[in-house]
Amino acid sequence: MNLTKSTSADGTTLTIQIKGKFDFNLVQSFRQAYAQINANIVKVIVDLRETEYMDSSALGMLLNMKKTIESQVGTIEISNCQPQLRKILQISRFDKKFDIC
Repeated sequence: MNLTKSTSADGTTLTIQIKGKFDFNLVQSFRQAYAQINANIVKVIVDLRETEYMDSSALGMLLNMKKTIESQVGTIEISNCQPQLRKILQISRFDKKFDIC
């Protein structure tokens, strides 16, 4: 599977890690990763450390996630972007909507 999720030891941070391609094939699993979010979660991290490619459907999935959970969590962060992915996010002005680290 190209997507894994984990919760921090203290139960306050949900990390969703994408490996390989972040595209339309991950729609269902990405949605399921945050669908049953725990009330203790205050931060969600989308870790793109091992992501080689993302397309417009990935951008849409990120926006849908934000719309769905922003009232429940304090911070939504996109982390460990490869330079080419960071450029896509900046051109799409996602740096105005998400914390990109």
